[in-house]
Amino acid sequence: MAAQHLIIAPVVIPFITGALTLLYDERQRRAKLGLSLVSTVLLLIISIDLMSRTKGSGLTGQGGEIAFYLLGDWTAPFGITLVLDRLAAMMLMLTALLAIPALIYSAAGWHKQGQHFHALFQFMLMGLNGAFLTGDLFNLFVFFEVLLAASYGLVLHGSGQVRVRNGLHYIAINLAASLLFLIGVSMIYGITGTLSMAHLSKLVPMLPESELPLFRTGAALLGLAFLVKAGIWPLSFWLPGTYSAASAPVGALFSLMTKVGIYVILRLSMLTFGVAAGPSAGFGAEVLVAAGFATVIFGVLGTMASQGLGRMTAYQVLVSSGTLLTVIGFALMGGGEKMLGGALFYLVSSTLATGALFLLVEPLSRGEGGIAAILALTADAYGLDQPEDDSAPEMGLAIPATLTVLGLSFAACVLVLAGLPPLTGFIGKVAILSGLLDNTALTPSLGWGFLALLLFSGFATLIGLVRIGIQTFWATEGPPPKVLALEFAPVLILIGMICLMTIKGQDTLRYMEDTAQSLLNPTIYANGVLTAPSVEEEAAQQEEAPAE
Repeated sequence: MAAQHLIIAPVVIPFITGALTLLYDERQRRAKLGLSLVSTVLLLIISIDLMSRTKGSGLTGQGGEIAFYLLGDWTAPFGITLVLDRLAAMMLMLTALLAIPALIYSAAGWHKQGQHFHALFQFMLMGLNGAFLTGDLFNLFVFFEVLLAASYGLVLHGSGQVRVRNGLHYIAINLAASLLFLIGVSMIYGITGTLSMAHLSKLVPMLPESELPLFRTGAALLGLAFLVKAGIWPLSFWLPGTYSAASAPVGALFSLMTKVGIYVILRLSMLTFGVAAGPSAGFGAEVLVAAGFATVIFGVLGTMASQGLGRMTAYQVLVSSGTLLTVIGFALMGGGEKMLGGALFYLVSSTLATGALFLLVEPLSRGEGGIAAILALTADAYGLDQPEDDSAPEMGLAIPATLTVLGLSFAACVLVLAGLPPLTGFIGKVAILSGLLDNTALTPSLGWGFLALLLFSGFATLIGLVRIGIQTFWATEGPPPKVLALEFAPVLILIGMICLMTIKGQDTLRYMEDTAQSLLNPTIYANGVLTAPSVEEEAAQQEEAPAE
C-alpha cells in the first residue's frame, strides 16, 4: 500500500516544499535553497524507485505493466487517476536529473535576482510531474496551467527590459495555446462524454462516422496547443528569444519544457490514433512529419545564423523537437519500436546536452571579474539594483584549469547535439536511422529525405557550435574567466549523466525500445487503467483469496 501512495509523491513533495519556502523571508535564501535541494533529491530517489518498478513491465505481462493511484478511491474513468508506466517513469527521472543541477547552479547568485525563485521552481516541478503522471485530459490541463504559471514567474525572474519583452511574448502565446486546449477538450468531451485517456482509447474506434469530423477537429485543436509548447514551426517564433533571455538555471530547466508538448502528443497520438483506432488510425501523421521537417530546417538555419551561444542553444531545442515530432509521425504511419525507441533515447540525451549548454552560456561569455562582474553586467542590462554585498555568491570557490574544463564540457555537448561518436547523440541517431532503414511501411522518398535531413542537421550543428568554440577558446585574449565550483559542478553532473548513458547505452536503449513497444500497443495502457481496482475492491479480493 505504501508503494502505491509513492506514485503521488512527485506531485505532493514539490507542492509542500514550494508552500514552505513562501513562509521564509527573502533574506533567508539559504534556508530556501536547502529545502529546495532536499525536495529535488527526494524526487530523484523516488523517481529511481518508480522506474525500477517499471523495468519488468512489457508485453509479456511479467512484473505488472502499469501502476496506478486512484484519488478519492474512485475507479477510472469516473475518478482522478495517476498512471505510472515506462514513459511516465522516464520523464519523472529526466525532470529530477535536470532540476538538481539547475538548482545547484542558482546558488551561485542567480536565485537572488528576484523574489520567490525557489517557490516558483518547486511549483513548476509539481506541474511537470503531474502532467507526466495524470491519466485524464482535465487534470492534464490543470497541471499544464500550474507549470505555465510558475514558468511565467521564472522567465521574468530578474526583471529588466529584455526579459519582460520576451516574457510577455511567452505569456501571450501560451495563453492562446491554453484557450485552444480548452476548446479542444470541450469538443472531445461533447462527443465522447469522457476525458479519461484510457477510456478515449477504447471509444475512438467505435465512434460513428458522423461524429468523427467534430472529434478530429477537437483533437487537432488540442494537438495544436501542445505543438505550440513543443516549439513547432511556424509557431516557434517566441522560443529563441525567450529561452536565451532567461537566466541560466531557468534556461536549463526550460530545455525540458518543450518535451512536455512532445510527451503529450506522443501519449495521445498512440492512444487515440494508433493502430487500434479504426477509421482514425494515423490521423495527423502527415502533418507531424511535415511540421517536424520544417522545424528541423528552421532550427538548423537559426543555429547557423546565431552569433551567441544562448540563442544557438535555443535553436538546438527546436532541432530536437522537430526530430522527435517527425519520428512520432512515422510511428503513426507504421514505424516500429526500434525507431521510436531511438527517438526516446535521443530525447533524453539532447535534453541533458542543451541543459548543460544553457548553464555554460554565462561562464563562456564571462570576462575578467568573475561572478561579481557577470552579475553586475546582468543587473545593468536588465535594469536591476544590485547591492554590493549581494553580488558575490553564497558559497563556492574558483577552480583551476578553467578553460580546460569549460572546453571539454563544451566539446561533449557538441558531440551529443551533432550526433558524433562516441557519446549518446550518436547512439540515438544511429538507432533512429537503423529503425528507419529497416522499416518497410514508409515510402522510400520520405525515409531517405529524413535520413538526409538528420545528417545535415548534425553537420550544421557541428559547424555552428565549433564556430562559437573557436571564438571563445582560441580567439579570446586576456586571462581566463573566474568560474566557481558551484557553476562547474552542475555542468559536470549533466556531462557525467551523458557519459553514464553512453556506457550503459545497450541497457538504456533496451529500456527505450520496450517503452516504445508498450506505446505502440495502447491496449496495455487502456486495459490496465480501466481495470484498476479501488482500495475497497482490492481489500475485498484479498479477504476472499484465503477462502478460495
